[in-house]
Amino acid sequence: MADTPTYALNDGTTIPAIGFGTYPLRGEAGTGAILNALEVGYRLLDTAVNYENEFEVGEALRRSGLPRDEVLVASKIPGRHHGYEDAVASVRASLERLGLEHTDLHLIHWPNPSQGKYVEAWRALVQLQKDGLVRSIGVSNFTEEHLGRIIDDTGVTPAVNQVELHPRFPQDRMREVHERLGIRTEAWSPMGKRRAPLDEDAVTSAARAHDVSPGQVILRWHVQLGSLPIPKSADATRQAENLDVFGFELTPAEVAAITALGEDDGRLFGGDPDTHEEM
Repeated sequence: MADTPTYALNDGTTIPAIGFGTYPLRGEAGTGAILNALEVGYRLLDTAVNYENEFEVGEALRRSGLPRDEVLVASKIPGRHHGYEDAVASVRASLERLGLEHTDLHLIHWPNPSQGKYVEAWRALVQLQKDGLVRSIGVSNFTEEHLGRIIDDTGVTPAVNQVELHPRFPQDRMREVHERLGIRTEAWSPMGKRRAPLDEDAVTSAARAHDVSPGQVILRWHVQLGSLPIPKSADATRQAENLDVFGFELTPAEVAAITALGEDDGRLFGGDPDTHEEM
């Protein structure tokens, strides 16, 4: 398979245009699924402390035999580790579980605004990047207000913000904010899970027109929005299919029709970053 295109991040590094989501792949079966994703061609693995599978991600990378610098590994700091020293310790513990000397991208998983410590966690990531323990730093589920606070406090803009983004919830406003600030939009649950619009005419008609699957259409929609999707699948055939979205292009009308499936609040579980918290 051809190499996956990359995006340039605001810190001078690059990142693949599609990544592999690893939640909830655990145990030997999880390691095998992640290893297969690497063999298929994924070069960005997305994990988190709260996924409880950092060991599996590191083990799959070791078994793959791939050079370390060819694979980007991303992890996330949980809410319970938002204090400055806690965040530093969290990253070091992640590295130990992964068996790596550095992560390529480290995110704050949720802002947890009622705790009021996400700025401390961001300061820690800024220092850890200077210390060489993380290559790129970013956030997840941050709003424009949360982004403004950490940028004003440190002068450092996140390289990415990973948010819920799928056809039912296209995040037009946050994508505009990211574009203005120079932040790469990354999408979790890029299909929409149980609400994936695989049977909607906007998706099925495009799939027929381009002789691809509905899932490929949705992932291509992300690519054309400039969103970096991180689909998860334990199925080898589906893994390969999900990565194979660079050989066709949706028309502007097809992109618009899929975006029009969006709802005022099409979130999967009400995960509003101003109120939803995960420790």
